[in-house]
Amino acid sequence: MANWYTQDMADYFQAVLRLNSEEECLAFFSDICTVTELQAISQRLRVARLLRNGFSYSSITAETGVSAATISRVSHCLEYGTGGYDLVLNRLKQEGEDR
Repeated sequence: MANWYTQDMADYFQAVLRLNSEEECLAFFSDICTVTELQAISQRLRVARLLRNGFSYSSITAETGVSAATISRVSHCLEYGTGGYDLVLNRLKQEGEDR
């Protein structure tokens, strides 16, 4: 595990794994995150999806309003990260939820 991974994070992830529906996720994440934080996180997933579909930085910025720095960070994670984006995006695609 990474040296920044703490017991608090492990507890948080265990809590997330116990959510059973979109409604439960909405309730939990609305309490634990600000609207701005939720928007930023959800935008990153959208950027990852667009990058995987071959969209350029400029078209992603135009479509989402996300900065080039954020797009670059997501791109770096897709290329060199731990595979989290790919894991989630592949599962969404398999379940027909990839928009």
